[in-house]
Amino acid sequence: MELYDGRPDSTEGRLPREIRTYDFLDSLGMEYKRTDHEPANNMEACNEIDAVLGVLICKNLFLCNRQKTNFYLLMMPGDKKFKTKELSSQIGSARLSFADPKDMLKYLDIEPGAVSIMGLMNDKDHAVQLLIDEDVLKGEDLGCHPCVCTSSLKMKTKDVIDKFLPATGHEFRTVHLVGED
Repeated sequence: MELYDGRPDSTEGRLPREIRTYDFLDSLGMEYKRTDHEPANNMEACNEIDAVLGVLICKNLFLCNRQKTNFYLLMMPGDKKFKTKELSSQIGSARLSFADPKDMLKYLDIEPGAVSIMGLMNDKDHAVQLLIDEDVLKGEDLGCHPCVCTSSLKMKTKDVIDKFLPATGHEFRTVHLVGED
């Protein structure tokens, strides 16, 4: 794996949702690094990608309440364990579970394995609420997918908060996750 500045030179073999991500980031004047890779199916592969990017890629979870009336995108450090009860009490939503892949596609235009904050650019109706663990906000950089699981990006956390989110019309709520038993 190599680390590149910005978008790929060619769009050949790349999905339209990935290219739209680069177009959106470029329109905002955001700088980012990129690496291309096989889908990461285990922690060892994830660790290799993290090493190339020089950042811990965020764990992004697409969640919903039992009635499927509220959808959440949770960003948390990749090495932290997710405890449903811990998050539910903070956001006042009982019975959180992982949302269906069809809802992920409907709201974020993303498929399982590629969940990312970048999908919020596709959520024009603002149906998804963004939740960010406070430890993610402490990092200078963050890593995420460009709406596909075969590339990963590194960008400034400040740029994501100050440029990307306002351009999507999304706000975020900070959560505190301990992730311990």
